[in-house]
Amino acid sequence: MAHPTQQVSIHVRAFITWLTIFPLVALGITFLIPALGNTHPVFKAFVLTLIVVPLAVYVIVPRLLGLYVKLSSKKNSNTH
Repeated sequence: MAHPTQQVSIHVRAFITWLTIFPLVALGITFLIPALGNTHPVFKAFVLTLIVVPLAVYVIVPRLLGLYVKLSSKKNSNTH
């Protein structure tokens, strides 16, 4: 798993987090919510966030941040 060593701006982290959350929620709404049928909307939100948040926080966001750091450091080393 990637662990960024350089400080990433809060704006980049926010964008990467959104870039992760939006498609996960869109996929969840498309495929998971209909599978839950007529259950209570709060339960649907609970199940969706139970999947999306850990997946985003522990898997996808760290990898995207690592990729961002790698690409930005490569870009910075090419400009010097």
